[in-house]
Amino acid sequence: MKKDGHVHTPYCPHGSKDSFEEYIEQAISLGFEEITFAEHAPLPKGFTDTTPTKDSAMNDDQLEAYFDDLERIKAKYHGRIKINTGLEVDFIEGYEEEIKDFLNVAGKRLDDAILSVHFLKFNHHYDCIDYSPGEFEKIANKYGGVDEIYKKYYETLMLSITSDLGPYKPKRIGHITLIRKFHQKFPATHEFKNEIENVLNTIKKYNYEIDYNGAGTKKPLCKEPYPPDWVAEKAMQLGIPLVYGSDAHQRKELGQGREKMKFF
Repeated sequence: MKKDGHVHTPYCPHGSKDSFEEYIEQAISLGFEEITFAEHAPLPKGFTDTTPTKDSAMNDDQLEAYFDDLERIKAKYHGRIKINTGLEVDFIEGYEEEIKDFLNVAGKRLDDAILSVHFLKFNHHYDCIDYSPGEFEKIANKYGGVDEIYKKYYETLMLSITSDLGPYKPKRIGHITLIRKFHQKFPATHEFKNEIENVLNTIKKYNYEIDYNGAGTKKPLCKEPYPPDWVAEKAMQLGIPLVYGSDAHQRKELGQGREKMKFF
């Protein structure tokens, strides 16, 4: 089945205001048979968004309307395309209990979900690693170099996989090489193969999936999927399911990257 498992919505504060219908009509025109709307879940209670624009996720008070809209859309397009109610949940080190509490409530409404790492913890402060090249450079300088921030990213990614977030923990791990978003300008000194292979082996152990994400192919300082070919190939050898996700933040981005992704 041709599926896009990672699509955003008008509820995304850093996306477009394209309607659900516009996303769905575009998906149908591209031949998709299934789509997961995986909007950024509200950030954990007590956590402050540290991005300059503070627009990483929807607010708590929007969640019920989001779910209601998806129920309406499912009914409207019944029989034409399978629509999944989903969320992209941020794993934030130190907020595991708050994330679990949220999932214990919201998880009952979900058909599908993604668990992603965007924020890293450093001396009781949190930084968003994919906001912009300028912010990435500041963070890398704080950490003592690009290699150090890569190391922390893969450590946090491992925590996201192994942490107990309750029965509704997402089973798909989001864009596992997002740290490479700006790698053409800020390259690490090596590929972190051991760290990535440890991540893959742990995903296999927990029987999780990988978000095979096309957005990186369109990022001028990345130009590769998350994860790149050698990682995707290793995942397939291990029998880990790869679920394509456009990570679309506007309707025209649906299907992005598929032509450059080796395993489609």
